[in-house]
Amino acid sequence: MSDSKAIHAPFHAREPVSSDSAAPPPRTPRRRSRILAKKPVKPGDAFGVPGHGSSLMTSFVTIVAMIGIWFAVTNLHLIKPLFLPSPQAVYAKFLVVATDGFANSTLAQHTGVSLLRVFGAFALACLTAIPVGVMMGVSRIARGAFDPPIEFYRPLPPLAYLPLIIIWFGIGEFSKVLLIYLAIFAPLAIAARAGVRSVSIEQIHAAYSMGASRTQVVFHVIMKSALPEIFTGMRIGIGVGWTTLVAAEMVASSSGLGFMVLNAAEFLASDVVIMGIIVIGFFALCFDALMRYVERVLVPWKGHV
Repeated sequence: MSDSKAIHAPFHAREPVSSDSAAPPPRTPRRRSRILAKKPVKPGDAFGVPGHGSSLMTSFVTIVAMIGIWFAVTNLHLIKPLFLPSPQAVYAKFLVVATDGFANSTLAQHTGVSLLRVFGAFALACLTAIPVGVMMGVSRIARGAFDPPIEFYRPLPPLAYLPLIIIWFGIGEFSKVLLIYLAIFAPLAIAARAGVRSVSIEQIHAAYSMGASRTQVVFHVIMKSALPEIFTGMRIGIGVGWTTLVAAEMVASSSGLGFMVLNAAEFLASDVVIMGIIVIGFFALCFDALMRYVERVLVPWKGHV
């Protein structure tokens, strides 16, 4: 009976627990370790992923150092202005060409003509090379038909087949755009084919198991998975297009950045040559940054899956 009363007695009426079995005092909170921090750990912080982190500051310091060396070398007269003009001379020539012009055209006119040629050829290459590359990846017949000619002319420098293009199509605007187009087409088509071939077979089987048709698999699985490689091919292709621009404007041209650089080199105007190189590099860098931004927007899963 006493045992029953002890069991059903209220909590405050029970006998106090002996000091030997008392609960330990609460521990004082310690500083959280980095692993248990409230903020999520960034990739690479825990184990150190190679190449992780921003390189913006390093790039800025590199550019400042290069310009500083340029200033020092030219203003101390260590190199003759004929071979390397000073930044002040290049900037002064930039203002002159932008206002008065060079070779009967202003800098804006030279730039507009070159941009039209490069980006016109780039747009045509994207409309044709990407579908061809995708077909080469999904069809053995298309791969057998397109792979030999692309792999044959891809290693050739544009100057090698420039005379043939001039013989076939003359020295007009079409031959210049065609030369740049051919230079961009090959790396873009190969990149698209590589992107298609790199798609995981498990993703394709999963799509088929859920009832997807072949067309749906190509457009919704293969194309989306190949986008990172396609964007890489576009960046490489536009770079090749800018290098081919100078070769395209060598023949019967009266305007363009490549023509301006070549014409200035004939008269040993090194300040105009360097100015033209800087302008070409500036537009190429801006387009590459734009492509990187578009890639981050359209392919947010790159590097995460």
